[in-house]
Parts: sequence; C-alpha cells; structure tokens
Amino acid sequence: MLLVINFGGQTCHLIARRVRSLGVLSEILPFDVSVDKIKELNPCGIILSGGPNSVYEKGAPQPDMKIFELGIPILGICYGHQLIGKQFGKVTAKEVKEYGKAEIDVNKQGKLFKGLDKKELVWMSHGDQVVELPKGFEVLASTDSCKIAAFESEKLFGVQFHPEVTHTTKGIKILENFIDICKCPKDYNIKDLAKQIIKEVKYEIGTDQVIMGFSGGVDSTVAASLIHQAIGDNIHCVFIDHGLIRKHEWDEVKGFFKRFKFKNHYMVDASKQFLTKLKGVTDPEKKRKIIGHTFIEVFEEQVKEIEKNNPEIKFLGQGTIYPDRIESAQPSKTASKIKSHHNLTLPEKMKLRVIEPLKDLYKDGVRDLGRELEIPADILGRHPFPGPGLAIRILGEITDERIKILQEADYIFISELKSSGLYDKTWQAFAALFPVKSVGVMGDARTYEYVISLRAVTSLDAMTADWSKLPDEFLERVSNRIINEVKGVNRVVYDITQKPPGTIEYE
Repeated sequence: MLLVINFGGQTCHLIARRVRSLGVLSEILPFDVSVDKIKELNPCGIILSGGPNSVYEKGAPQPDMKIFELGIPILGICYGHQLIGKQFGKVTAKEVKEYGKAEIDVNKQGKLFKGLDKKELVWMSHGDQVVELPKGFEVLASTDSCKIAAFESEKLFGVQFHPEVTHTTKGIKILENFIDICKCPKDYNIKDLAKQIIKEVKYEIGTDQVIMGFSGGVDSTVAASLIHQAIGDNIHCVFIDHGLIRKHEWDEVKGFFKRFKFKNHYMVDASKQFLTKLKGVTDPEKKRKIIGHTFIEVFEEQVKEIEKNNPEIKFLGQGTIYPDRIESAQPSKTASKIKSHHNLTLPEKMKLRVIEPLKDLYKDGVRDLGRELEIPADILGRHPFPGPGLAIRILGEITDERIKILQEADYIFISELKSSGLYDKTWQAFAALFPVKSVGVMGDARTYEYVISLRAVTSLDAMTADWSKLPDEFLERVSNRIINEVKGVNRVVYDITQKPPGTIEYE
C-alpha cells in the first residue's frame, strides 16, 4: 500500500482517494504514527499531506523523523513539502502568500514531473515556503513568488501546490509518476469497495432496524441504497421538511421513493418546529447546531411512531461524506474547523447509534459507488443541496418572507440552467439572499429591496472549486427574470470566488 500521513490538511483524504483511483491501495495514518507501525504495514511509499500550520509554529505537528531513514520514496505536499525542506534545507515565512490558481514554470521534469509541459496550472494554498535545499536536491519548478515550488532527490520529493485537487491540471499525472517511482502494485478498484462497505454495514447492523434521513440528494440516496442492499426492508427512510427546502422538493422526493421501491418510507412536515427554533438566529454555527439537534428530535419522535408497528430501531443512517467531516474538523487532531455540518452537531445524549457508510468518501467516490449500485444517472447528477437547506443560503435572520424570495429566485436560476443545457456543466449552482437591501429604480420609482447572489461552481469533490464561466447573455436573462418575477429583489450579483479561499456555500 501507499501511506498518507495526515497533518490536518483539508484535502488529506482526497490524496488517498486519488491514489485509490489510480488502482493503488492507500491508507491514512495520523502524523504521530510511529516508524515501527509504518514498518509493520510495509508501504511502497509515503505521502506527507498539507496542513493549516506553519512548520515553525509552536506545537506544529511533526512526524517521527526516522521515516526519512526507511529508504522508501516520500512525497511532501504543501506542509509536507515544507517539513522536508525544514529537515534538509531552510523554510521561511513570506509576506506574499499564494491561494488559488497559479502557473508554475517547469524547469526540469525529473522523475516526478515526467510528461509535464514547460508551464502548468496548479492550485496553491500556502504562506511559508522552502527557500534553500542541500546538494543532491534539484528544483523542478517555480512561480514568480515561490522559487522552489517543487523539488526531488533520489528518495525525497516535494510540491508546494496540491496535485490531489482537480484544478491542478496535471495533478493526477504527478501522483501517477510518484506511484511509478514507488513501484506500487495497482490492484485496487471501486467494486471491491462497494462490496466491502455492504459487508461492513451488514455486520454492524445485523438484524436491527435503521431509520435513515433521506433528502433525495446523491449522498443520502447512495447511502440508503447501500444500507438497503445490506439489510433489506429493515431500513426506514424518512424525508423531513424543515421549511427550508427548495420549491417543489416535497413532490420530487415522493417520486424518488416510488422509483427506489423502498417498502418503508415516510414524509414528515416539521417546518413549524424548525422555523420556531430558528427565529431571530443569525449566527451560522448556531443555525447548523439548531438544525442538527432538531433533526434528531424529529427522528426520535418518528422512531416512536414507527416502533408502534415494528421492532425497536437502534440505528440512525446518514449520508455524511468526508468533506462534511473535514470542514467540521472531525478527522484530524490538527485540522482547522471551517464550519459545523448539521449532521455532525449531534446531541451528546442520543438514543440512536449513527451509521455513515460514506463517511470516508468524496463526492466523486460516492457517484462511482452509485453507478456500481445502478442508481439512475439523473439522480447521481443532481447538484448537492446542504442538509440545513436554505438556512445557510439566507445570510442573517430567517423569515417567511426571505424563504419565499429565495425559493423563487433559486427556482428560476436552476430552471434556466436546465433549459439552457448548462446544469450538467456545473457541479453546484444556487441562489443566496444577502441580509442587506440596496436602492434601485423600477418604473421611475425608487425601490429599496434585497440582493440575490448567484453562485455556480465547477468541482469534482467539493474540496476545491472554481467559479463557472456562465455566458453573459445567460446571466443577464436570469437576472432580468428574478428582478421582474420575484417580489422584494432589485439587484442580482454573480459570485466569482474560488474555493479556497471561499467555501462553496455562504454559511
């Protein structure tokens, strides 16, 4: 196998995912894993992940330095690159930081950059950088502000950028080159993973009953299908309307239940319960926690109803995927918390045991599994919709008026994307409502109304994203429709922020 050492990077598991997609088994270990443990696993190579710390920061995570004596190839990515630089050369903090897209000049291909062009697009996210290396190391690439953007020696390799993200154009090629350097056997495939997950779920649940939160999105659909294959009709799928769903969502989910032929499914309108608790709340973290806790309350109420005619329910199934856990800083001792996902802010005292069959997968891996399970393409191609729904797209206070405005604006945007053939060309698209009003003029009269922001991104796994270059005439048409058809809006803007530094959702 190829080991990935986790230093708290937001894309650590994405490294392992990419390696697995190239047919090589990969496993992630914490940064403080001992060399003895690594020797037991007998890896063909090691990748040191990125992380939020500076290598000179007090308490910054450090590996067992004996890993450099193992005699196997080691690739450092971002923070890992700097760790190697600090151990064998010199690292410094620079005033000029690099985030997002950058162009590197490939000075030499070496073994790591075999097949790359003279100039390549990469994805940067760093402040510190390597500025000096000893003899035996060769600089492979640089940028205007980073003179050592990549290096290699006989066994040590480093890249300041992130080859694991989709927006590094030849990132997969770089990882493939490293796999070839390590001489790793290519004997891993997604079919084995589907069988393994079903087997593990069946073993954990046994003959018990599961209540499953089902939104109709890709994650909950694939998770429910996996659990259904593992335990059959012992799964009870529940759709909860928290009052923050999209226009026509209720009817669409009812249709999904019929298509999947789940024997036990339930539609619950809990909108009043959720919206009452959210009244006056503006802090996004509080919103997420209220929604997460209220979901559990509603589920537990539904459990009591279901158990009147069924055996005791012991498990709560969720479609949590790895990016949810990363942004909630769950997987690592050193990860930085970005935001708490509603399904990860569960009450400490909860009767149900949580089962999350997709918790170690990214969105692209979830879709791969879905294809293995023969889930229809139109469902697998649906854009992500967050569990808290419109709550995190209505910045500030949630009111009935704002919900109505956003539902209508979002419906126009998505409808136009679909009718224009652009829906499948974007990874996620939605409208958001800003908590401010602006002055406008309609029919020669002054208006003072809300601002709608349109957001559309391209991505593969949600860990990085670029803004979609939608045609000007399309955006103009959408803007005109929203302003003319949605009462309470007089201005529409288009968000062109990448991730990082932004997140895809606003809250």
